[in-house]
Amino acid sequence: MRITQGTFSYLPELTDAEITAQIGYCLDNGWPLSVEYTDDPHPRNSYWEMWGLPMFELADPAGVLLEVDACRRANPNVYIKLNAYDARLGRQTTALSFLVQRPAEEPGFRLERQETGNRTVRYTTHSYATERPAGERYPRG
Repeated sequence: MRITQGTFSYLPELTDAEITAQIGYCLDNGWPLSVEYTDDPHPRNSYWEMWGLPMFELADPAGVLLEVDACRRANPNVYIKLNAYDARLGRQTTALSFLVQRPAEEPGFRLERQETGNRTVRYTTHSYATERPAGERYPRG
């Protein structure tokens, strides 16, 4: 099963030119960007590692792509995403978020079913990758 998180999750992988175009769109809208990465892409894991600080003052898409590339080099086989923030409404909200890298192999998830009282059935997903320790979940690229 392929991870489907973010705005373009059902499209083929974005090229660097397409990523740069999306970065330009975000910057044109005044949305600063940040880079995050993880080896635990569970849909409820909202605490990815931040690569550096959010780029509030950066206005050139090439500068953001340099940060993405630095994160790719340091973390060659994890999930990496870009987040764009919109503060126009007086609060920091995510305007756009999309993956810019996936591991070469994605082991997927299984659906777990739990029957509880009053005939209630609960479902959750379990990532096969998390059966290994953090840092060892995906083969090094």
